[in-house]
Amino acid sequence: MKEIQSRIIGKLKQDEEIEDWWESEPVEIPFFENRKLTITFSGCLPEEDARFLEEADMAIEEFLKKGKSERASVSSLVYKNCMDFLHAIGYEEEDKALWDIKDENEIWNFVDPSEIYVSRRSYKKHDMYVQICCECKWEPEHGVQIVFRQGKQVTRVSGQDGHLTEADAYGKPDEEDELLSKFNV
Repeated sequence: MKEIQSRIIGKLKQDEEIEDWWESEPVEIPFFENRKLTITFSGCLPEEDARFLEEADMAIEEFLKKGKSERASVSSLVYKNCMDFLHAIGYEEEDKALWDIKDENEIWNFVDPSEIYVSRRSYKKHDMYVQICCECKWEPEHGVQIVFRQGKQVTRVSGQDGHLTEADAYGKPDEEDELLSKFNV
């Protein structure tokens, strides 16, 4: 099994089935109060993209600086994702605890992070993105994802649909993507 070395998270082992996926050992994630999660560098073919590892390390380094206060700063986006979904399906008794949320920060009681991917956007500006995939109480089928461009700033909160940006998901210009267009380099 092949390995690559990240200066931030150490050794990553190549996935046995997907050659461009490289998985770390579980890493403490300050954003989730040091919960340990595996980080996967996705789309990484070192012999074809010499800068991938360096750019992925920069993105994950930025992301790992984020703690509980930064998580609180995106609570409103995760809460909005929940409420939009609940309004779309209508009231169901099993979702009462979600409907009863009084403080947007309580939304994290219903979110369970499962994995983190670091990948390069394949459309337009080929920046590196950190994608946190989570299970959530309101959408058991698709969960929720929180995406950080360059590991610095949230540029998408949505169901897990395989897209890193709203622009890519809906085929629109980056400047029409509300969160992406606010990204400050």
